[in-house]
Amino acid sequence: MAFTYEELNKMTVAQLREIAQGIDHESVHGYSTMHKEKLLPAICNALGIDAHVHHHVVGINKQKIKLEIRQLKLKREEAIKNKDYQNLKEIRHRIHTLKHTLRKHMI
Repeated sequence: MAFTYEELNKMTVAQLREIAQGIDHESVHGYSTMHKEKLLPAICNALGIDAHVHHHVVGINKQKIKLEIRQLKLKREEAIKNKDYQNLKEIRHRIHTLKHTLRKHMI
């Protein structure tokens, strides 16, 4: 049976050990004494599954926002160099707002 990372992450240690029992791979040797934080990446490695959650941004243009953040970071460096603290505060606030927008739209 094929598993996803999300399915494996929701399983208990006992269920993960049952899955590891059927896998003959070097990374899961000693599965009976492993805790979940060690066992989960080992099973993912053995099954060839990415061992992290993939987030998808829905409802906004992620590339456009990231480009704007990169441009603001350049302006931020320039403001620091010029000691323009009022402009620096506004730029930092805008970067924070854009990052918050990205995180808010992640599923």
